[in-house]
Amino acid sequence: MPAQDFVSPDSIRAQFSAAMSLMYKQEVPLYGTLLELVSEINQQVMTQQPKVAEALRWTGEIERLDQERHGAIRVGTAQELATIGRLFAVMGMYPVGYYDLSSAGVPVHSTAFRAVHEQSLHISPFRVFTSLLRLELIDNPALRELAASILAKRQIFTPRALQLIAQFEADAGLNAADAEAFVNEALHTFRWHHDATVTAEQYQQLHDQHRLIADVVAFKGPHINHLTPRTLDIDAIQVGMPAKGIPPKAVIEGPPPRRCPILLRQTSFKALQERVAFTDQQGSEGGSHTARFGEIEQRGAALTPKGRVLYDQLLDAARADLGGVPAEANAERYMSLLGKRFEAFPDDLAQMREQGLAYFRYFPTEAGLSARDQAQRPTSLSALIEAGHVHFEALVYEDFLPVSAAGIFQSNLGEGAQSEYGSNANRDAFEQALGKSVQDELALYAESERRSLAACAQALNLPGLI
Repeated sequence: MPAQDFVSPDSIRAQFSAAMSLMYKQEVPLYGTLLELVSEINQQVMTQQPKVAEALRWTGEIERLDQERHGAIRVGTAQELATIGRLFAVMGMYPVGYYDLSSAGVPVHSTAFRAVHEQSLHISPFRVFTSLLRLELIDNPALRELAASILAKRQIFTPRALQLIAQFEADAGLNAADAEAFVNEALHTFRWHHDATVTAEQYQQLHDQHRLIADVVAFKGPHINHLTPRTLDIDAIQVGMPAKGIPPKAVIEGPPPRRCPILLRQTSFKALQERVAFTDQQGSEGGSHTARFGEIEQRGAALTPKGRVLYDQLLDAARADLGGVPAEANAERYMSLLGKRFEAFPDDLAQMREQGLAYFRYFPTEAGLSARDQAQRPTSLSALIEAGHVHFEALVYEDFLPVSAAGIFQSNLGEGAQSEYGSNANRDAFEQALGKSVQDELALYAESERRSLAACAQALNLPGLI
């Protein structure tokens, strides 16, 4: 089949993201309420803060804002992880970053499947935080064997989905009809299943070891456990959630409020308690399971290695000042301590650029384009910026933060869910299970910045920009 008849992976990803959002809205009605609140707040911010709207227009993010989502799933075996990677590749999504959550008491390690080029991200910024259960961290050998045997019996992909994945790999694309079929088939992997695959007693054993283990092992597939819209003001969302009947978690994860947001801030509503039927129950008998929740995020500037070191130092210092884990009882004190520590991080894009703390996108201005053929004009990047010939905006952070992810997980696992696993990072084992290496997110941001500078230099008729 001619390549021109294939639907682009970016388009398939956009279709899948929309279908996933519709499905989750039907499964979790509070998610629809959350979308309404986010839309209201985003419109309010753009009306009241024209500079924010202007920055979004420069970067093109204003077009992607309403459709922006990230999801999260948890798979149980290496084979499931490898196949989910093949499924996401059909949609132009690739594994970026390695996250070890075991040090925070969550027995998984993870990556984020997402688009890696800014043009693809502009079409659809959909990303899925994907975690692999670490059975080796279950300290009970019999329970570990039980979990492995249960997972070995399930197939989380439909036969047609597997066929279409193989067809995409063989032909390097899918036509419109097959792309639509793929989206419909792939959705089945992420659906919620009321029927568990274990007895009530087995579920309790898994649950007592760790609630997340029960969530991964006891069901037919890796149901999407949250779908996250992007807001421009997460503090306003946190305040506005109770009025919509949505109880928020106590502490917003990530950096404190800033004029120039950095990295990622996240909050969520408490996980839903849902009715389930275990294999040894009949009729009206049944149990319950708590896993799926709602999450909201605010994305800021992608930080350079130097910026990340400073961020990590300040976050660690604030938590040391607190002397414990942020929770409802100490939320106000923690946010105060966090704000004080982060006074050491410049809250100004120009300073962040000059100090090499963040990555940026560069744009030729009308003044710069008008002067592109003049002999006497600035040629260095700093001089062009000063003359108003080049405009810059921070590159948006497309990835995740392990401390924040663990905080979200823990807040939805309930009191007493903290387990001790120590630090068990094992990127090699994760990549072996995945069947490929994960990409370095910092290298991707650096490449985006370089492409931006090259395009700017070309537009301004310059050999390069430094």
